Amino acid sequence: MPTSNPLRRTQRTPQGSIRLAPLGDSAITVEFGDEIDPCINACVVAFTNTVADQGWKGILDIVPTYRSVTIYFDALQWTFPDLAQRLRRVPRQSSDAIRSGGRLHKIPVLYGGEWGPDLEDVAIFAGLSPAETITLHTSVRYQVYMLGFSPGFPYLGFVRERLAMPRLSTPRTKVPAGSVGIADRQTGIYPSSTPGGWRLIGRTPIPLYRKSRSTPFLLKAGDLVQFNSIDQDEFDRLSGESARADD
Repeated sequence: MPTSNPLRRTQRTPQGSIRLAPLGDSAITVEFGDEIDPCINACVVAFTNTVADQGWKGILDIVPTYRSVTIYFDALQWTFPDLAQRLRRVPRQSSDAIRSGGRLHKIPVLYGGEWGPDLEDVAIFAGLSPAETITLHTSVRYQVYMLGFSPGFPYLGFVRERLAMPRLSTPRTKVPAGSVGIADRQTGIYPSSTPGGWRLIGRTPIPLYRKSRSTPFLLKAGDLVQFNSIDQDEFDRLSGESARADD
């Protein structure tokens, strides 16, 4: 992730302009801008999909981030100049057209209690009740900017400024899978149990990462997420369905 206040808006790379840089001897990073910005990320997602659709032999992986795409290639089949030239010729759409095409996922969340131990702290930070905090968190249709940190972890934005509480000064050593958290203007979901420092406000019973499947990630960059609040009975029912689906 960027380290210098990535949520601050600055001048974008001009429409249609990209920067290419080698990453070792078998990868190219294509940069579309310098900051986290919905339009920049929309261009990243569209470029990723367009390159993937080309079906070029020797392309090993294509990894989108907030503001760039890294293309890993077989150095026996491609050189940096040849691939860079090909990438510069890839057609690009307008950001408005790109942003209308993301798949919407409705993610159920059991908020508060042992499933969201930081909900009350976030509510106090926002000057709201826990119920009002849940309503505010579920009122936004979030954009999936990228996956990272751990397999399938979605970086989603933006939360309402009122809820933008900084992450914990000391991360937890273990965060349960399915935990939904807030870190500044971002919200995210932990697909697996890992250490983490985000403010945990709830948990979803829906698995985001199933390594045994051919398409293991539920979400991808460019998708949209809408959270909805559920009760304990619904959480238990959906958890059971998910467990049976994995059998």
